[in-house]
Amino acid sequence: MNDQNALAEEIRTCVARLLAEDVGTGDITAQLIPENQWATAKVITREACVLCGTAWVDEIFNQLDERVTLRWLAADSDSLNSEQCFLELEGPARSLLTGERAALNMLQTLSATATATRANVDLIEGNGVRLLDTRKTLPGLRLAQKYAVTCGGGHNHRIGLWDAFLIKENHIAACGGIQAAVTQARALAANLSVEVEVETFEELDQALAAGADIIMLDNFAIEDLHVAVELNGGRATLEASGNVDATTLKAIADTGVDCISSGALTKDIKSIDLSMRITHTYNV
Repeated sequence: MNDQNALAEEIRTCVARLLAEDVGTGDITAQLIPENQWATAKVITREACVLCGTAWVDEIFNQLDERVTLRWLAADSDSLNSEQCFLELEGPARSLLTGERAALNMLQTLSATATATRANVDLIEGNGVRLLDTRKTLPGLRLAQKYAVTCGGGHNHRIGLWDAFLIKENHIAACGGIQAAVTQARALAANLSVEVEVETFEELDQALAAGADIIMLDNFAIEDLHVAVELNGGRATLEASGNVDATTLKAIADTGVDCISSGALTKDIKSIDLSMRITHTYNV
């Protein structure tokens, strides 16, 4: 994520949406607690992970109650061990409990994406290949998950449909061919990169002849990726996509492609097990 202003605004609107969804007209259970009771609490992870989502948690408690103070013992991108405490909080007990679930939801989801990304990046460390995300993100969490990918050591593909061309099978069919699609893209926005998805060597040749900046090799077998790299000869950036998982990633990277994209980084994730516990209460 390069646009920090866009991310900051996304955090504010995302948090407002989260709190509207969870708190609604008010946390009636929290009202059982005396208004003058304050508390300290800690958040721990029950499993090893890569931390991500601290800014969302800061904003959650900022919007809920500015009297809550947070002391982070780790930062985004840090690797955490199982049972490690990474956040201490203090403030009105009502506010701590009202914000608990929204905060943990964001942390467990974004940390899951960062953790999955880090695990995959480690598999191809030193290879020089960039691991990319896709648009297969959880609805409403596009910028958040793309930020999490960078915390795990991955790279962002296009953010949405506006910032780069990705000409796929149906675009090619509707435009009348690869050359026609690329030509129209150059005429429409010459400053944007043009990527073409290909499924055969014939389509690869057409994309190269059309002058595509990036060519996505969709579901190419390992041996075919080697051939595609030879045919390309460094003319375009080659992106491998499809059938990417922990068992195939290293072999794909070894073919010489420039980058590998994986939707699993953002859609096939398992939330990290986190827990918040009140450690002390007192009256003010």
